[in-house]
Amino acid sequence: MNVPLDDDLWAFATGDRVRSRGFATPAEYVRHLIRRDRELDRIRLFLEVDGSAGPPPRFPRESFQRLAEMVPRWRGS
Repeated sequence: MNVPLDDDLWAFATGDRVRSRGFATPAEYVRHLIRRDRELDRIRLFLEVDGSAGPPPRFPRESFQRLAEMVPRWRGS
């Protein structure tokens, strides 16, 4: 896959912030973002069907606060 980025996104994806988070390459960072997005989809599905989709996915404890702030938006509130 080849994804063109504007100068601002390219600088962000190859900059110190990405390296400081432990990613050696921009490709590692993009893979991480895709995995995280997939995990968020699983969390949304779990919440939308009131847990009947099976056990909840694992995610970092610090995500609970952000998740709690986002839930009303997912439910259309």
